[in-house]
Amino acid sequence: MASLQDIRRRIKSVKSTQKITNAMNMVATSKLRRAKEAAVANKPYAEKTRAVVQNVAAHTEGFSHPMLEVHEDGKKLILVLAADKGLAGAYSSNVFKTTHAQMEVNGVEDKSNVSLVTVGRKARDHFRLRGYDIARSYIGISEKPKYENAKEIAEYLIQRFETGDIKNIVMVYTRFVSAISCVPEVVKLLPFEKESGGEEQSGGLRAEYIYEPSAEAVLSHLLPQYLVTVIYAAMLQSAASELSSRMNAMQNATDNAEELIGKLDLYYNKVRQAGITNEITEIVGGANALN
Repeated sequence: MASLQDIRRRIKSVKSTQKITNAMNMVATSKLRRAKEAAVANKPYAEKTRAVVQNVAAHTEGFSHPMLEVHEDGKKLILVLAADKGLAGAYSSNVFKTTHAQMEVNGVEDKSNVSLVTVGRKARDHFRLRGYDIARSYIGISEKPKYENAKEIAEYLIQRFETGDIKNIVMVYTRFVSAISCVPEVVKLLPFEKESGGEEQSGGLRAEYIYEPSAEAVLSHLLPQYLVTVIYAAMLQSAASELSSRMNAMQNATDNAEELIGKLDLYYNKVRQAGITNEITEIVGGANALN
């Protein structure tokens, strides 16, 4: 049986940990509010940009652009968005599982046939330790991504794709649903694929645009911008998902610490009562022996 001093030391340690997890919970909650607002505000713009680009693409025939080229040979490049720090529950591990599953679906069993661009220290360390080729990594931007970060990543991806050594590029990120729900998703970035039908408004009406100087010229300008928009939107979604996962993880840790403290207090009282009872028994026994 543990001594009272050992139990008191354990209670003190758990209370100290509880203060830390509670503080991290409050910090994550505060940051989540801003991250959620940014993700929600950006979503309509990202969706509209995608719809407009698809509409323009639907009105171009025989148009050639490096981002539309289909490469028969080359590596698969995966952009992975994860966290810089831990203590975020299963957020990063779910992204890694989805990434490995994406490799298996596409038959990328040979590590030499896949290249990775990672956002977040956790993603970089996870795949580097497993022997994957990390073409480029971005650290310190997972919680507060900026448009300039997305633009830099997009320009690098376009550059790699246009060299011809990359067959296709996909992105694995986490879509923010609510404060308690986040879903890992896979999005194909390059080559850009046209969708039939173009943009439709409510009631099944198709939106029509006048292109100056031409649909081809507009599409040529919009494609790189579209890629930046998609990546930036995913980074905002991932940031909100990371913070919500950390908030929930720290809240659960704080609640578990509270429960453990209650059990330790009960155990402490039992040990203390057992010691008092034992002392009384010894005193009574000694008194009886004197009589």
